Amino acid sequence: MTPIRSDPPGRLSHHDVIAGLSVALILIPQCMAYAELAGLPSQHGLYAAALPLIAAAFLASSPYLQTGPVALTSLLTLGALVPLADRGTESYAAMAALLALVVGVTRVALGTLRMGWITHLMSRTVLSGFLSAAAILIVASQLPGALGSAAPDGHVLGRAVWALSHRQSWEGTSVVLAIATVVIVGGAARLHPLMPGVLIAAVGGLLFSAVAGYRGPTVGPIEGGLPAVSLNLPWSRLPSLLVPGAVIAVVGFADAVSVARLYASEARQRWNANREFLGSGAANLVAGLVGGLPVGGALARTTVNKLAGARSRWSGLVTGVGVLVFLPFMSVLGGLPRAVLAGIVIAAISNLVRPRELVALWRFSPSQAVIGWGTFVATLVLEPRVDLGVVVGVVMSAAVHLWRESAPDVTARRDGDTLYVEPHGVLWFGSAPALEESLLSRLAAEPDVRRVVIRCGGLGRVDLTGAYTLADMLEQAGRTGVEMSLEDVPEHASRVLSAVGLTDSAIGLGSTFGTTSRPPS
Repeated sequence: MTPIRSDPPGRLSHHDVIAGLSVALILIPQCMAYAELAGLPSQHGLYAAALPLIAAAFLASSPYLQTGPVALTSLLTLGALVPLADRGTESYAAMAALLALVVGVTRVALGTLRMGWITHLMSRTVLSGFLSAAAILIVASQLPGALGSAAPDGHVLGRAVWALSHRQSWEGTSVVLAIATVVIVGGAARLHPLMPGVLIAAVGGLLFSAVAGYRGPTVGPIEGGLPAVSLNLPWSRLPSLLVPGAVIAVVGFADAVSVARLYASEARQRWNANREFLGSGAANLVAGLVGGLPVGGALARTTVNKLAGARSRWSGLVTGVGVLVFLPFMSVLGGLPRAVLAGIVIAAISNLVRPRELVALWRFSPSQAVIGWGTFVATLVLEPRVDLGVVVGVVMSAAVHLWRESAPDVTARRDGDTLYVEPHGVLWFGSAPALEESLLSRLAAEPDVRRVVIRCGGLGRVDLTGAYTLADMLEQAGRTGVEMSLEDVPEHASRVLSAVGLTDSAIGLGSTFGTTSRPPS
């Protein structure tokens, strides 16, 4: 199949205009729903979907990736801000803008320092556990709105349980609207990826509200107009937002850009993670300046953008301009039932649910299963600070890695009075003592061994501590009357071994280091 070639970066084609406007029609109601998920008035979602997208277009790398408010980032925003302020208040909105600035500065810094590789530090196992738990929390956060229930303030799961257990608080029409929205959005996607199910549901909800005189919870009055640019933010709260901002900067980037990387590969185009960090960082900086909320790459809207014929990153600019033009008229959305917004969010998070991956982990790797399920449980238990669930997952992943690397795989065989030892893996400060202990224990158990040959070809890396450990082992062996030598030393290890005095000249691949001490005559 011949790949679709994107237009030159400096050229805006009619394909981009069509694709960008198609996404804008979906984004307008969707970003309002995500603002509600984040605990913000709906208009702040629109603020984050206009100028930020325009800023991202000038720096982005992918011709398809669409930026804006997304479910996962909105949940992380909610978790970061709920402990600090009452949702829906001006101070809460100001902290959301400050959080967007933190995310923006972090991503710009990562892109400037060419640290796009950092996304690979977030293992698939951690992401699976976190995203599955996040999906549950997102659905739980929308249940009161979907049921038309005025649940009391509290944690997401607590409000959901209260709403489900108090059936007398349900508003029948809201329940029907939420179910109808989920069916419309999900059904439209199955009929054709370009069918705007979100738009159909939103327009249908507005018409129903106006014609039927809907009395359930609605978005409420929205003052139309362009957002004001301001740096009058609660800077004293900045320390409390650094950790959640860093988590959003990495997690909100890692999962979404996977689809951009995939599309770039399919079209045989170059994709630059560092450039994408810069573009997304610029979008968040602008979102913070205009009173928005943290934004990220949207999987579903990116797919729509590509299928609608986008050829360059300017399609995102068209989307932002489309939302910007709509801002003076956003008051028309005041009658939109909140149950419809809840249904839009619930329908949008299906891609986050990954139970099969978590279940399959037990068959393939028990240690990875512990990480995945540990992250899953931690995210639920630590709610609303769901960002800490990611931190727990990363710490568990690092701990398992260190534990597995703390003892190198060592095979040994004996030929006469010679013991051949072959370590495999990484010889670093964490694993070197285990190698030394293993060899000394073997020599103590077999006192008639007169010569030891350590074959280093299976060592992937040797750090300075590992090299000093090998030197000490050679010296100790000599003192006990054993001749020891190193063979098949990889080139990368020979440089480190030379630095600790095991040889007087550079040693190449397959060379041998002789013992530094000889047995006494």
